Amino acid sequence: MHQAEKDIRTQLAACYRIFDYMGWSELIYNHITVKVPGEEGHFLINPYGLHYKEVTASNLVKVDINGNVVEDTDYAVNPAGMLIHSAIHGARDDAHCIGHIHSTAGMTVACQQDGLRIDNFYSVLLHKRVAYHDFHGITVMDGEKEELIASLGDKNFLILRSHGLLTCGRTIQEMFLNMTLLQRSCEIQVSVDQTGRRIVPVAESIGEMTGQLLKMQMQASGGEPDGGLEFAALQRLVDREDDSYRDL
Repeated sequence: MHQAEKDIRTQLAACYRIFDYMGWSELIYNHITVKVPGEEGHFLINPYGLHYKEVTASNLVKVDINGNVVEDTDYAVNPAGMLIHSAIHGARDDAHCIGHIHSTAGMTVACQQDGLRIDNFYSVLLHKRVAYHDFHGITVMDGEKEELIASLGDKNFLILRSHGLLTCGRTIQEMFLNMTLLQRSCEIQVSVDQTGRRIVPVAESIGEMTGQLLKMQMQASGGEPDGGLEFAALQRLVDREDDSYRDL
C-alpha cells in the first residue's frame, strides 16, 4: 500500500469518527467515500455492517467505479451507497469526497416541499448553491444514476427529497465543512419553525452579495479547498477519546 493511500485512509477513518461525534451516524447505514490517490476509478467506502465508531483505516473497503471490491476483505459494501457514490465519482472529477447523512434536521427539510429557505446565517451562505433530487425509494436501481447526476449538476450541496443530505468536496475536509454548513442550515430552519413565530426575511440582495464575497474569498486563497482547520480541530477531539481509527 503506497503512502498516499495510507494517508487518505487515515483521513477518511477520522472523518467517520468525526461524523459520529457530530451526531450524524445512523446504526450501520450511510456512507462517506473518497477517491484513492493515483488509482483511477478506485475509491474507499465503509465496510457494511460496522458502526462509524468501528471504522478504521485498515477496514475501509476499496472498490472500483462499478462497485466491485478490488482487494481482499471480509466485508461487503452497502449497495445503495455504491450506487449514489459511484455515480457521482464517475461523473464529477472534482468530487474527490462525498458524504451522505440521514440527520433528523436534514430529513425534515428534505421532506418539506419548499426545501431549504435562505433565511439564516448559515443558509445564506448556500444561496443558489443547493441542488435537489426527487425521491425514488431506496437507491438501488441503476436507472437512477443519470437522474442523480443531472440533479446535482456542478453543485456540491444536494438535498435528496424525503431522504437526506449529500455534500461533495475536493478534499475530505472540504466535504466535511460543506456538510456542516448544510446541516446547520437545516437545524436552524427546523428550530425556527418550531417557535411558530414570524420569520425575519433575508433580502435576495444579501444572498447575492454573500455569493460574491465567497467568490472573492476563494480567489484570494488561490482557490484552495476549505475546511482544513475545522477538520483538524475535530480530529484532535476525536483523538483524545479514541484514536483506534488510525489502525493500519
